[in-house]
Amino acid sequence: MAQALGEDLVQPTELQDDSSSLGSDSELSGPGPYRQADRYGFIGGGSAEPWPGQPPADLIRQREMKWVEMTSHWEKTMSRRYKKVKIQCRKGIPSALRARCWPLLCGAHICQENSPGTYQELASAPGDPQWMETIGRDLHRQFPLHEMFVSPQGHGRGSCRSSRPTPCIGQNRATARPRALWRPSCSCTCLRRRTLMAGPPPQEAFWCLVQICEVYLPGYYGPHMEAVQLDAEVFAALLRKLLPRVHKHLQQVGVGPLLYLPEWFLCLFARSLPFPTVLRIWDAFLSEGAKVLFRVGLTLVRLALGTAEQRLACPGLLETLGALRTIPPTQLQEEVFMSQVHSVALSERDLQREIRAQLGQLPKSAPGPPPRPQARLAGAPAIFEAQQLAGARGGTRPGPQVPRIVVQPPEEPRTPRRKPQTRGKTFHGLLTRARGPPLEGPSRAHRGSASFLDTRF
Repeated sequence: MAQALGEDLVQPTELQDDSSSLGSDSELSGPGPYRQADRYGFIGGGSAEPWPGQPPADLIRQREMKWVEMTSHWEKTMSRRYKKVKIQCRKGIPSALRARCWPLLCGAHICQENSPGTYQELASAPGDPQWMETIGRDLHRQFPLHEMFVSPQGHGRGSCRSSRPTPCIGQNRATARPRALWRPSCSCTCLRRRTLMAGPPPQEAFWCLVQICEVYLPGYYGPHMEAVQLDAEVFAALLRKLLPRVHKHLQQVGVGPLLYLPEWFLCLFARSLPFPTVLRIWDAFLSEGAKVLFRVGLTLVRLALGTAEQRLACPGLLETLGALRTIPPTQLQEEVFMSQVHSVALSERDLQREIRAQLGQLPKSAPGPPPRPQARLAGAPAIFEAQQLAGARGGTRPGPQVPRIVVQPPEEPRTPRRKPQTRGKTFHGLLTRARGPPLEGPSRAHRGSASFLDTRF
């Protein structure tokens, strides 16, 4: 269903207009405005000119220096200053450092250290013809206007022909075959190549892909996609609580979450939003986990159907789905859009509580394995903690050990010594009590005489 829905999504208008005039490689190599690519490599894209809210160059350089300092001492930063990492991820990782920061955030560098020869072994193994054919069909369909894939002889397509047979559009082929041999996935055709385009080399991109599929979103890319179905129910419940009028309208027109949510979540919004905004979403997603996907989805639904006028303009199913796919680009600009995303009142605790509630309502006779939401880790801090604990328990990764905190039991309180009460007592009496029975002496009648030494104090 996700693949069928994905083919119906409308691409941005500027891409549709340019695709009609890019008929051959000779036109691309010739003079004219078609050769102009934006800062991300898309020919004729809208990212060539800066947006009004784009930070100035001096601010970008300051952020780059902060990230260089944090990544130089990554373990110390994650263990003591993750709040600063989270804030910087929300502001956006500088483009020049995403290739360095994404593997650190998702723990791909630890996986690569623990399995140093796995990638080369998988990359040199022969690929399944079925997956190789799928990759060949996907190469020219997803990003036909990107400079890496616009020409059949381009380095993007050439490298993709040597990669993993994953039915997902992988980054480069050097990542595609290893991923499919590592663990075959479902046919989601956009998730992988975005990771490659952002900058990580093939091996780092492969391990980032493994972490996304197995740690961030387990159960998303299997044959039954059981986690997607659970998250669709969770998303509907969150809509009912946070946007009740929108939820009522969607129910009235018959638009369930499975009609639009798989396209968003399976591809991490890579086919639905402008590429600069997608990169910012991935920055926050790798830092905070799947909670970001729900926040982005709620924000998109609110922008499309948040007002009464917007809902009145969508009386049926087709109009409502069209509204969800044609949000004005000005509202999807990265700075404005991400500020709204981070203001959504949805915490990790709220999400986990709703997941448990919906998990108990799933039918027991559902086909396929039951979803395992406990296998999903909540972003970079949970992944870092899990990898550190695995290393401390004798894992394969050498490195600094986790500090051991030894708590000593409290000592038993000692009974304070009581000071003897000597007020009003004679020294003779104290001596007799300390030494034993009194000695023979004069009778009590003679003790009051002058001849008896009175030692009373």
